Order: sequence, then structure tokens, then C-alpha cells
Amino acid sequence: MKTPVLISIITFVILFALHQDSWNWGNTSLVFGFLPIGLAYHAGYSITAALFWFLVSKFAWPHAIEKWADEPND
Repeated sequence: MKTPVLISIITFVILFALHQDSWNWGNTSLVFGFLPIGLAYHAGYSITAALFWFLVSKFAWPHAIEKWADEPND
């Protein structure tokens, strides 16, 4: 298995675990004085997940399969 693919899988599992933010459920703190901590956490998580999937598509995309799919079917 290639290194970028392995790193992507490990990072995916870590992000999956971090999505379950049970440590923020009872926290009533506000970020910037108006944003609940749970909502701020998920906003940051969403940005991180979007960046992660961008990097996966850039570095771990199976280009050989894409080339094969673009070949004419004669």
C-alpha cells in the first residue's frame, strides 16, 4: 500500500473518532462571546474535513484507474 493512501486511512480514522465530541456536550462556554463551543468545534472540524478530502484527492487519488476509464472501449 502506498504511503499517501495509508496516511489517508489513518487520518480518516482519527477524524472519525474526533467527530464524536462528547467532551463538549455539557460545556456552556462561548467562543468570541457569542458562539457555543460545540458549534465552533464543528465549524473547525468541517473546515479540517474539507481540507483533508482535498488533500486525499490530490495525493492519494488512483490516477491509473482514471486513465483506464478514459480509454476508448473498442
